[in-house]
This record gives sequence, C-alpha cells and structure tokens, in this order.
Amino acid sequence: MIFLSDFLNAEVVDVRQHRVGRVRDLVVVMSEPFPKVTGVILKNNRKVRSLDWSMVRSWDNKELSLKVDAGSLQPHSRADTELWLARQILDKQIVDMDGRRVVRVNDLQLNQVEGSTLVIGVDIGSRGLARRVGLEGLGRRITAALGLDWPQKLISWEAVDPVKTDVSSVKLRIAHTKLAKLHPADIADIVNELSPDDRSAVFAALDDEKAADTLEEIDEPQMQASILERLDVERASDILEAMAPDEVADLLADMPRERAQQLLQKMEEDEAGDVEELLAYREDTAGGLMTTEYVAVLHTLTAAEAIERLRELEPDAESVYYVYVTDEEEHLLGVLSLRDLIVAKPETKIRDFMIKNVISVRLDAGPREVAEVTSKYNLLAVPVVDEHNRIHGIVTVDDVMERVMPARAGGRRRRIF
Repeated sequence: MIFLSDFLNAEVVDVRQHRVGRVRDLVVVMSEPFPKVTGVILKNNRKVRSLDWSMVRSWDNKELSLKVDAGSLQPHSRADTELWLARQILDKQIVDMDGRRVVRVNDLQLNQVEGSTLVIGVDIGSRGLARRVGLEGLGRRITAALGLDWPQKLISWEAVDPVKTDVSSVKLRIAHTKLAKLHPADIADIVNELSPDDRSAVFAALDDEKAADTLEEIDEPQMQASILERLDVERASDILEAMAPDEVADLLADMPRERAQQLLQKMEEDEAGDVEELLAYREDTAGGLMTTEYVAVLHTLTAAEAIERLRELEPDAESVYYVYVTDEEEHLLGVLSLRDLIVAKPETKIRDFMIKNVISVRLDAGPREVAEVTSKYNLLAVPVVDEHNRIHGIVTVDDVMERVMPARAGGRRRRIF
C-alpha cells in the first residue's frame, strides 16, 4: 500500500541524482470518483516551490526521483479545484458516509491507476498515526508478539466528504452532494460533531427542505440558533419557511430579539403570521406547544370533494394525523380518519360519517394536561380550541411528550416518532 506519509519529507533528486529538496506536500485536483495528484510541493532550506507531477519518474524508500535535471523543472500550474493533501486534508475531520459519522484523517492511501496517482482511501486508525511518526513497524512487532491483530482502518474516498472550511481552502471546498443524500437525522448526528464553521459549510450545501428537516432533528436549541445566526438573513429565512411553525417559534424564542425580528420580516407573510401567532402564547401552554399545520375541511363537502381538497392542499405527510371538520367560522365540528374518508361512498356528506364528539384542549391547557388527554384517548394529535370552540392548531404526541419527558428520553422519543 502507498500512503501520503511515504512521500512527506522524502528526499527529491533530479535525473543526475542531484538533491533538489524534500517533499512538503502533494497537490491534488478534486475529481470524481477520486482526487488526482497533479503536483508536488518541495522545500529546500526556507524556499518552497511547486513542481508538476509529470516531472516525477519514481519513488521508493523515502526518495522521489525526477525525470529531468534541476535546471529543466517545470512549475506546477495552479487550478481552482486543487487541494494540498497534508495542509488541507491530513488531520482534518471528514464525514464517513457509510458509517454516518465524523472521523479524523490520520493518513491518505494512494494508488497508481492507468498512469495517474489517485487518492483512493482514508486511514482513520492508529496505524496511520504510527506510520507518520515512523513507529508502524515497531507497533506491528509488538502486537504480533502479544498475539494481537492490528488491522488497517481504511475507508474508501468514495465514502467520505470533506467539510473543513479553512480560509485557505474555502474557495476550493467541494459541494457536499453525498452528504445531502443522507437522512436528516443522520446529518444532524454528524453536525453535532462538527465545529461551528463546518456546520455552516454543511448547511450551505443543503437545499432548503433538507436543511429545515436537519435543523428540526438537532436537539440542542442553542446549536440550532447558532447555525441560523451564521447564515445570511435571506438564506436563514428560507430555511425557516420550510420548517413547521411550532419549531420555528421555539427556535426564534431562543435567539436575540433583533435577529428574530429580522428573520420574521424576511419570511413570507403567511408563514410569519403563523409563527407570530404561536409566539404570542406562553411556552408552557397548549397554544405554545401547538402547530398551525393541520388539515381541516368544511362540513358541507362530500367524501369525494374532501379528498379533492386534500389534493389541492398537498399537506406534508407528518401533518395528516387526522382530518378535522369545521364550519365557515372555523368552529370544530368533527374529525375524520383518512381510512373513513377513503372507504366512504364518494357522494356521502362528511358530516354524516364524521366523529362528532371531538376530544380537544383549550389554548391555556398545560403540557401535562395535554399529555394526559393524548394518552387517555390514544391520540396522535389533539386539536387546540378557544373558548368559542374555534380550532387554532394541534399538539402532536411527539411534541407534548418532548415537553413532559426528561430531556434524554425526549430525544430518543423524537427519533421514534
């Protein structure tokens, strides 16, 4: 196996065996599926120079041999998508896409493929560290004497995504297209392990919907707020518009008032209005817990018309716990299950088969009361009404359990629901 550490500090000699310097770094161009080595950075005393990789004839035993003499060396041509492996990748954090975790780069595996030298893998194990300080051989002898195995811990470059955003590499950062394919819960786990700058880099690469879902999966309100504060107002407001109103209200409540107001003003009027309505209620009430994302239809509709109305609304699957039936003034008259709606004869009025005795809670009900109602009647969501029985929102079982359960149990519960 060939590793980056085999090259670092190797002596460089020209075709006449005259010493040119030592290897300081290798340069690669980011390409799919593997980065390609295009240059070598040399150091000679205090001078640093770059050479094109095509000048390299061979390497062995910590020695790099060139094809030409020192006077004919061609400088390496810089490219916008290049990275220095030792300076910008080695010891940095990357995402192991297969393991869905953040790992540290201890060494990089190289290979010759059809005349090109490619970065094909990442060493994330202790052998990589030992190799870099010249102790891998000793370590292998010790583990062999003890009858122990000391395996290589390598992952393919195809399974990683660099996220480090040093000032020197920010313009060269590749798009995190692989990362964006993960489930939001997995991305949230990864984000938890990253630095604030790296979190911003990840969110900058996600589309609004995926960024919103990922933000909702992060359990730490302070981290959520920190991520949004590092994004520009336009981008942050777009992400908030894709989130559930109750999640947005909770998030803005944890942010400085001035920043929260900026984001609200940038949001679309309808979404901002829903959030402002929720912010008006105390956090420890059903009004503060509820979301305004629920499905309601008029009692005058037939089953076929109600189904057509659902098609027009295109609600998110998460919000269709039940279909509520109201009059023109939003008074709550009944509730339907999707099953009842689907199996009913198309021409049947929904008021004829809806459940009229709707279990609900008032806007000022406390979290424990809401939890007791959802538990007693085995509900996935409970409607929240005012003193005139007008529906204002629903409290979902996962939101209320998150409030009444201990923090760690609540986090596990959220993943279940």
